[in-house]
Amino acid sequence: MRSKPGIEIKSPEQILSMREAGLVVARTLEVLRAAVRPGVSTADLDELAEREIRGAGATPSFKGYHGYPASICTSVNQVIVHGIPRPDTVLGEGDIISIDCGAIVDGWHGDAALTVGVGEIAPELGRLLDVCETALWRGLAQAQPGHRLTDVSHAVEASVRAAGSYGIIEEYVGHGIGTAMHMEPPVPNYGRPGRGPRLRDGMAIAVEPMIVLGRAETKVLEDGWTVVSADASHAAHYEHTVAITPDGPWVLTALDGGAAGFAAIGEPSVAGTVPQDALSEERLRG
Repeated sequence: MRSKPGIEIKSPEQILSMREAGLVVARTLEVLRAAVRPGVSTADLDELAEREIRGAGATPSFKGYHGYPASICTSVNQVIVHGIPRPDTVLGEGDIISIDCGAIVDGWHGDAALTVGVGEIAPELGRLLDVCETALWRGLAQAQPGHRLTDVSHAVEASVRAAGSYGIIEEYVGHGIGTAMHMEPPVPNYGRPGRGPRLRDGMAIAVEPMIVLGRAETKVLEDGWTVVSADASHAAHYEHTVAITPDGPWVLTALDGGAAGFAAIGEPSVAGTVPQDALSEERLRG
């Protein structure tokens, strides 16, 4: 079912299938977060991610997608998105790394990303990560039935602008998600509120702010995938898949459905009525 051309509306049962995929992604990212340390290569992380995803009975969304060669994206320091895991990219103390992960369960997708410091990082980098993650949750809090798509976009932008002079990447945006990883509608991280399609029960979108310490200009490296900041400034990237439900946003790629994230920005009631435990561990593991 579709509300407008290209916008997929899911049944409650289909949202539950997306939750299964989302939980695979969430658990994989937690394993990867714990594995990040000096001396680990991004290829090591990719191998671990594929093992976790397939071990959960899911399929990596990224591997083979338009020829992409790995199961996750690993974007280090000035790399904004789509960094390819490589054996010779070894993490060092003080680096930051964005890990983007997707999984498919029974044809339904989950997609999320986080940025992690390697050991002790500089205060300005810790602040960069905090600003980007907070902006993500501000945007997710607007994923309410009856709101407009750019209410999400505006909330992300306003959160970043209030925090300082960070560059907001505009060329790469969030997206609809469901039976495919990238679907209508695109979800920008900037813009005026009150525009775009009206959000309704059964829609699902991936919200993913990307910000840099410097200018927002980007360039793509010769591999055709890796996107870096043009001025070599460090970048942060966070993402969650969220379903719009009658009770509010259900963050399908958060283990608790979003409760802790919304509480952290002073919105504990946003996720308070969403069924956080709709899927048991037994059902996910089959």
